[in-house]
Amino acid sequence: MKILHTLQEGVSIGLISLRANKLRSTLTILGVAIGVGVIVIIAALVTGIRSSILEAFEDAGPNNFIVMRFDFTGVQISGGNQRPAWWNNPRIQPEEAERLTRLSSIDEALYNFDFVTNMAVDAQLISSVPTTGAASGWNRYNQGEFTSGRNFTPEEVRQSKPLVVISTRLGEELFGSRDPVGRRIRLTTPASRGVTEAFTVVGVYKGDDNIFAEAVTRFAVLPHSAAMKRLKAPNSQASIWVVPHDSILPADAMDQVLGEMRLIRRLRPNQNDNFNVVSSAELMETLDTFIGVFLLVMLALSSVGLLVGGIGVIGIMMITVTERTREIGIRKAVGARRKEILWQFLVESALLTFLGGATGMIGGGILAKLIATYSPIPASIPVWAVVTALGSAILTGVVFGLVPALRASRMDPVNALRFE
Repeated sequence: MKILHTLQEGVSIGLISLRANKLRSTLTILGVAIGVGVIVIIAALVTGIRSSILEAFEDAGPNNFIVMRFDFTGVQISGGNQRPAWWNNPRIQPEEAERLTRLSSIDEALYNFDFVTNMAVDAQLISSVPTTGAASGWNRYNQGEFTSGRNFTPEEVRQSKPLVVISTRLGEELFGSRDPVGRRIRLTTPASRGVTEAFTVVGVYKGDDNIFAEAVTRFAVLPHSAAMKRLKAPNSQASIWVVPHDSILPADAMDQVLGEMRLIRRLRPNQNDNFNVVSSAELMETLDTFIGVFLLVMLALSSVGLLVGGIGVIGIMMITVTERTREIGIRKAVGARRKEILWQFLVESALLTFLGGATGMIGGGILAKLIATYSPIPASIPVWAVVTALGSAILTGVVFGLVPALRASRMDPVNALRFE
């Protein structure tokens, strides 16, 4: 009870002191508020982006996995011109996807790869359009819907038909208000020395409103066979999206795929895999690691605001101690101990930064709400961000207020009473 009474008394005196020095208190609170607000916004954005990605993985199938040429979850940056070990791994081929589809544990094995094309209709030219060569089932694992036309069929993929599905934004830019379905687009692959061929639009696809749809509004999807045969598109980073049967455990399906891939590539027991199988869980772990590093860096940068606020705390508390020297002398003369004086000024400095932290929390919360309302990022403030932000603010007050508080507690009462 004594501690609570002392704390209450310290807060009351601190509020009186803050009201007596409104301008400098406001400036200090503003510095802390900016630092805390940035922390809150970064946490809200990172949480929203991660939830969007997690939702996309869940919609695409949490038990699905990918067969690819290399393990990008273990890629490391190294100096020099030496190529990475996976560089010599054979490319993933469509025939391998067909073999995996025949496995008893596998529902689908969809071959796909990404590349870039230039697209032209009459005099209209759009460069560097993200393009995917894919199997016909690609749309079942992508959030969105066809607004016009249809998808290409498995038979059209086998026949390497020159067909293309385009995004709604790309259709508007190429054809304006006209319906793109049935019209032809000249596709050119810059990576293949400008190979050009006309493709017929069979469908227009609109992605769901999420962070991915906002990031890539112009895209095209065409049969992987047509991309390789007609456009000579590079499939160096091709992969296979594998969908196990619902009744099969993901681990069992991965083991069967692993064995089949080794059999296809005629690998002996003592040879290492020249491909990699990555589960959705591993992808999320890699994502969490990246997000964690990014968040740590951004929090370190945003702590500059707290540092500025902390410097302000030292300044304002040093001035406060000087102005209240006689008060300190009187309190010591009537029996106040050093720790009580120390506690009083630490409470005042912590109160100052706490108010800054609370202000930053409110401002950050409002901004996060606006982001969630007017953007595809479902920004939300996690509990840990609230605790971290307020805790950091109070800690800033205690640490930076320690020097002025020690100065006040060590004052000689006789000298303090003589101060004018």
